[in-house]
Amino acid sequence: MFTPQGPTFRELAVQALSSVEHGYDLLAPKFDHTPFRTPDSFLRSVARALTDLGPFGSGLDLCCGTGAGMEVLGTVCRDRVTGIDISAGMLAEARRREKPGGPPATWVRGDALALPFGPVFDLVVSFGAFGHFLPRELPGLFRQVHSVLRPGGRFAFPVTAPARPGSPGYWAMLGFDAVMKVRNAVWRPPFVMYYRAFRLGDVRRELVRAGFTVELHALPEFGSRDDGSPRCRMVLASRPGPAV
Repeated sequence: MFTPQGPTFRELAVQALSSVEHGYDLLAPKFDHTPFRTPDSFLRSVARALTDLGPFGSGLDLCCGTGAGMEVLGTVCRDRVTGIDISAGMLAEARRREKPGGPPATWVRGDALALPFGPVFDLVVSFGAFGHFLPRELPGLFRQVHSVLRPGGRFAFPVTAPARPGSPGYWAMLGFDAVMKVRNAVWRPPFVMYYRAFRLGDVRRELVRAGFTVELHALPEFGSRDDGSPRCRMVLASRPGPAV
């Protein structure tokens, strides 16, 4: 994070005291040099899993950031791909880094809780964005995704198993979330980013309530926990109806 290419501590502090939108505008030029960007290993693993289910027609990268997920869509979609994000700065970086080839790409500035599309997509993906939504916002978020999918369309995203209670990772996430809660209690505007708010059981329940059928696909590249459960899964939520 503190390499010459990444943000300085001061830059991160200024971002953390901004709104989510403005904070990412500030971070955008250096975002891909931070741990906040989804690792390529996750992107490749999801792309492989989706390849077995595709090809798809049109795809949407929800909260696309600098466009890493658009590369996944480009490998599995034939017609066109769209990235949407609330941050103009992140979208500017995504356009600048867009690679030639693949289906035509469109970049849209917009709110994931008020998507400006009809049911025109066959696949929606999202990577690393759900910590920016409070648990009470998930029902509305998932209804929005459902509304932009064609019948038979899919909504896919990776989830990692929670850190074992008492482990260093567990305490790190607990501490981060505690700091964010204090920050948001004493400072405005809020910066919503909580690592422990996106729980698989809650997510699965809210997806079903939004009208999806839900499957879990293990991502074997990341191995298993001590109890034999996968360390990482791809959630695959489908809008019922025949694929077109």
